[in-house]
Amino acid sequence: MPPLLALPFPSIDPVAVAIGPITIKWYALAYIAGLVGGWFYARRLVLADNLWGVVRRPTTADIDDLIVWVALGVVLGGRLGYVLFYNLPLYLADPLEILAIRNGGMSFHGGFLGAVLAMVLFARRRGLGAYTLLDVAAVVVPIGLFFGRIANFVNGELWGRAAPDFAYAVIFPTGGDVPRHPSQLYEALTEGLFLFVVMSMCVHRYGFRRPGLMGGIFVLGYALARTFCEFFREPDRQLGYLFGEGLGPLGGGVTMGMLLCVPMALVGLTYIVLAACGATRPRVPAETTPEETARA
Repeated sequence: MPPLLALPFPSIDPVAVAIGPITIKWYALAYIAGLVGGWFYARRLVLADNLWGVVRRPTTADIDDLIVWVALGVVLGGRLGYVLFYNLPLYLADPLEILAIRNGGMSFHGGFLGAVLAMVLFARRRGLGAYTLLDVAAVVVPIGLFFGRIANFVNGELWGRAAPDFAYAVIFPTGGDVPRHPSQLYEALTEGLFLFVVMSMCVHRYGFRRPGLMGGIFVLGYALARTFCEFFREPDRQLGYLFGEGLGPLGGGVTMGMLLCVPMALVGLTYIVLAACGATRPRVPAETTPEETARA
């Protein structure tokens, strides 16, 4: 019997706007809100003189152009990541289904790699430091994560594990009659809101004067937050638990999401150490003496 305080899923139409044959879903609006919010905050960051020191900063025009590159990287990388990591047999059997993004199926880890590749290519094209762009993105990405996880909840997807004894569990329409953890909201709060606060505090404390530091903090922070939330999130049906079933605090075991977070955590920790040791700082040429200027 469900607990007395189990909550029915709110009746929310996944379509936010419908004009004739044109429909706009909440999920699309979440992507737009995340990109616009990140773009706005990134512009403010590059205009803050006290955050940069001797590090060459991108211009606001660079940020305006970068947002298009990142958007493509997120969408293409997110879709390809889902295909490779979560449901490869299905797409090998029906390759055209890869293009059917409207049916769902995006991977944060794939979108993350796609965005990183887009920023590295953009940095090379504009003669900017790749670390610098990645650091700026690291501070603003939690905005998109917050809106994206809220959209997951609105869509009634990626719900949590069964929680019959949890008073504020939610009965999702696609999750049967079993009350479940609203894990999408847990992720919105940890990967989104909490990580946004942490990154904002860090950037105002350290700025971008140590290239790679903000990126390292974000990657490590996300890996830890996502791993925590995976203990409450139902694993993808086609994958289930990869191993260790029955060992987790709620039962279950190691999921694909947890496994993909391991290299993220190691990479994040590595860049934090390198940045803290000064290994990523730009080399500032020594000032030219009057004698050297005269000889020149």
